[in-house]
Amino acid sequence: MELTPETVAEEARWVRDRSSTVVPLLNETRAELGALFDTEVATVSEERYREEVETVFADGEVAVNVAGYVGLLRGLDVEGDYPGFVVDEVLGRELAAAVAGGQPLSLLAQATFHFADTRTHTEGAAGADDLDAALAAGFQTRLPGWGWRDRPSPFAVSFD
Repeated sequence: MELTPETVAEEARWVRDRSSTVVPLLNETRAELGALFDTEVATVSEERYREEVETVFADGEVAVNVAGYVGLLRGLDVEGDYPGFVVDEVLGRELAAAVAGGQPLSLLAQATFHFADTRTHTEGAAGADDLDAALAAGFQTRLPGWGWRDRPSPFAVSFD
């Protein structure tokens, strides 16, 4: 795999154009997590997802890493699938974290990836479902809609 500005742009367009697959999984994941945590979580539109993809890929240092994970997962297949179980999980988890941003969101996205992955069955190569689950987990984590993120943290310290 060679990552160039052109290949990063191609992967960015692919991720943006994947909205009709990723957004329903993202919203299903939010709904199921909301039910588990007894909270309402806002849904995400395909347009909002595409805008956020553009935001992620506007940061070149993040973009090259996200594009690398996406490209690896898109092409990853393992004969018999199960022997490759660990590599696609690791790549998916790291993609979700890269999309979500820094701590604590990256850790939440990694945990959410495993949750979404159990509900994702994409036809194709072994990495295909992990790719969709990772995109759903990463973007659902970074996008607004969770009540705890919509208000200031009570742990913020002000040095006024």
